[in-house]
Amino acid sequence: MTAIDQLREIFHLLAGLLVWPVLLGLVGLAATIVIAIGAFAREAWDRRRGRFQKLAADQARLDAVPVSIDHEDYALQLEQTLQQAERGRWLSLNRLKLAVRVGPSLGLMGTLIPMANALQGLAEGNLPALASNMVTAFAATVVGLSISVAAYLLAAARENWVRADSEALAFHAERLSRRATPAPVRQVS
Repeated sequence: MTAIDQLREIFHLLAGLLVWPVLLGLVGLAATIVIAIGAFAREAWDRRRGRFQKLAADQARLDAVPVSIDHEDYALQLEQTLQQAERGRWLSLNRLKLAVRVGPSLGLMGTLIPMANALQGLAEGNLPALASNMVTAFAATVVGLSISVAAYLLAAARENWVRADSEALAFHAERLSRRATPAPVRQVS
């Protein structure tokens, strides 16, 4: 056995070890997207009905910032609370954007690994192994691309919600800050 044959065997072994984590990753990511679709549908329903529960909760957190004597300190606390709320919203959106990229990658890996086994089955004349591996390969591609498309559509809609909510929160924080601004002292002459 030559060095290149040994290298091929190592690659084949590594690919064989990766097949289960890749396929389980696809299943886990698909389940996550199904849950995300349900959460999205629920939030879309609530928003259509005029119920903005997350926005109201974040506004309540801004309202709960204690008004201090020092206006600059109060403004900084408002800003910190506002940034924490926005960071949480963008974090959940970034998870969806990650699925947009990871779904097709896992799908491609889930396609190519069984294809190698299918070609080996073809070379050996084992048609049932060829057919079984080809079914797995094409299913992995479809699942990976479906995950990506669903995650992209969810992320696009959620991004609009995040931007609108961020603007509403910034406006609410500005209104609170102006309310707490001490009135200028007038001197009587």
